[in-house]
Amino acid sequence: MTHLPPVDPGAAGRARHTAVVDGKPGATDTDRFATLHEAAETLLDELSERYLVERRESKEPLGLDDALVRTVRLIPRMPTAAPLAVHFIEPGLAIRLGRWWMESLPACACETCAEDPAILADRLRTHTDALVEGGLWERVRRGLSGSWFETRLIGTGVKSGREGPLSAAGARDARRGGFAAPIQWAPWQRRSL
Repeated sequence: MTHLPPVDPGAAGRARHTAVVDGKPGATDTDRFATLHEAAETLLDELSERYLVERRESKEPLGLDDALVRTVRLIPRMPTAAPLAVHFIEPGLAIRLGRWWMESLPACACETCAEDPAILADRLRTHTDALVEGGLWERVRRGLSGSWFETRLIGTGVKSGREGPLSAAGARDARRGGFAAPIQWAPWQRRSL
């Protein structure tokens, strides 16, 4: 099964969606996503026990103007393996794999979109398993209009790619960090039994 990122419906589509959601009382009942936090806690505990990683917990904003949210990072001791960050937001999670793969679970919490928490928990595990197995690839690409990041995630149950623009400072930082050429992150190192 291939999980694709949600398609941006554009301004008109978002306006129609907002009108539908605003017209229905209870259309944004988000309590059903509480199980995502539990699934993430279980997954983070399992990964911390199974792999050689440093676990860091903090409160940090997702963006410049965002409120602080609980964030758990698993940083492999082997520097060639990609880190994982899980941000516990309301109503669900935001996950970051490696440097640029970012995903919100759910993408939309309304009843109209009807995202299933069980499917989202499965997506969290599937994407994390691909990361742990070394299935994340990232690079910076230069173009006439600026620099872009490219990222691909390939593993059992997932084969997806993303790209997006980088600021000039972000592109310089990425190139200094070795991302000018494609990088395939290494698998995580297991703990000795």
